[in-house]
Amino acid sequence: MKLPQLPVSRRTIAIAAAFAATVSLAIGAHAALNLRAMDAAKAVGTELGRESVKKFSRVALIIGNGHYPDANAPLAQPINDARALSASLRHDGFDVDVVEDATRDDMARAVDRLRGKIRSDSVVLLFFGGYGVQVGRESYMIPVDAAIWNERDVRRDGVSIESVLEVMKSQGARAKLVVVDASRRNPYERRFRSFSHGLAPISAPDNALILSSATPGKVAEDSSGEHSVLVAELLHHLDQAGANAEAVFNKTRIAISRASEGEQVPSVSSSLLEDIRFATADAAGG
Repeated sequence: MKLPQLPVSRRTIAIAAAFAATVSLAIGAHAALNLRAMDAAKAVGTELGRESVKKFSRVALIIGNGHYPDANAPLAQPINDARALSASLRHDGFDVDVVEDATRDDMARAVDRLRGKIRSDSVVLLFFGGYGVQVGRESYMIPVDAAIWNERDVRRDGVSIESVLEVMKSQGARAKLVVVDASRRNPYERRFRSFSHGLAPISAPDNALILSSATPGKVAEDSSGEHSVLVAELLHHLDQAGANAEAVFNKTRIAISRASEGEQVPSVSSSLLEDIRFATADAAGG
């Protein structure tokens, strides 16, 4: 059976071809727009990622006090420790403020500077090396110009570690890290009618990690090395790229305890709620 042939004019064919071309162009344009939108979304995501890394803040206050007029001889290690730890933390991306042989005013100004740097996303670290004294249930960092004859003088001239932690907390710091190398037999003890050796337990506020050179109430003897036992071991573990803060503090504690056969057991107190690492990816890579 033969089907009838429908008449098709050249004009009809031209119109059909033009329509097909128009549809093809429309489809191509739509696909191009989708690709541009995807590329734009990727670009925005990348910029947001860069911005979040840029805003991530690492801040440290490092205090090393060695020259105390009331001591029989200067402490050489705290200043060496402060300098070495500052260099390590700067390599890890921290904004470091280091103060050596700090007076009471120097320490107060340094804490104020720290306060001004803290943001809600900040990881904040405090290091103190020197003499520390506990009064009641608080531990105090002792400035080099302290005139201490009794416990009231400690409260007046010293800087409470807990008070600096409170500054971090009140400013909304994301995480709070403290390293205290001050469990030394201090030159003021003989002046007190009653005294406690070493430092008091330092309670950790939310999302905080605290390392002290000895168990609360104990005294750690100074070594003869360039750095204190605590800082030498801490620096060793900080050298590991991307090191987890809690692991670094615990490895430091275990290594010192084993090396001293239990004579010196650092204290670690943690209330961390997240994985805090010392080095950023960029810092670790560099």
